[in-house]
Amino acid sequence: MDTHQAEGPAIRVQGLEKSYKDLRVLRGVDFEVARGGIFALLGSNGAGKTTVVRILSTLLKADAGTARVNGFDVAGQAAGVRESISLTGQFAAVDEILSGRENLVLVARLRHLKAPGTVADDLLRRFSLTEAGSRRAATYSGGMRRRLDIAMSLIGNPPVVFLDEPTSGLDPEARIEVWQAVEELAEGGTTVLLTTQYLDEAERLADRIAILHGGRIIVNGTLAELRRLLPPAEVEYVEKQPSLEDVFFAVVGADSQGREARANEK
Repeated sequence: MDTHQAEGPAIRVQGLEKSYKDLRVLRGVDFEVARGGIFALLGSNGAGKTTVVRILSTLLKADAGTARVNGFDVAGQAAGVRESISLTGQFAAVDEILSGRENLVLVARLRHLKAPGTVADDLLRRFSLTEAGSRRAATYSGGMRRRLDIAMSLIGNPPVVFLDEPTSGLDPEARIEVWQAVEELAEGGTTVLLTTQYLDEAERLADRIAILHGGRIIVNGTLAELRRLLPPAEVEYVEKQPSLEDVFFAVVGADSQGREARANEK
């Protein structure tokens, strides 16, 4: 199966719904992700970001709606989806007993790749881990461990990579290290869907940003397009463009007020 020849958007989501008993997590989510570049799904804790990623990676079934990844339907063509993607969760999935290089070689062998040692060395070099490659992963800093985790996810060159809150719990220096690794992914032509609750992360990395709130996508666009949702502020006669933080709280607050008003009418 050729997972690199599909046409159209890398990801297409239409009317996605998911509930856990009486809790409606997704209420009709719609978005598309173009091939290449970085798409950020931004939202608070509990907004449903991880649920979306789990559905797109075939780990969870939606209650309603459709989703296609690299041209494959997540419900009916799960094998094609799995061959097209890599998923990095909120916690680094590295074997701390093994060295960084041994972790990479192990995954390359599991994927039946030729010359797994060469694959490992190339990735160590790409993610600036060559000097640490022979050290046990248990000795790595948080940023190094995250970079190794992302490197492992690239073995086999998947066209689509899901990064679910990749910098959660990391210190500022480690976050910057991961950001640089993510930017390199996009430069290499990989499509990245990034979930995050950090406004500065979405502002730094994403080509397009969708804000997930109340189970729906309430805005979706480039940073420039989102900024145009709010008028610029003037500080001492100097025009100040709204930040992504200003946009986020304005649209989330407006949506929350609207839902409260509708609830009071019932």
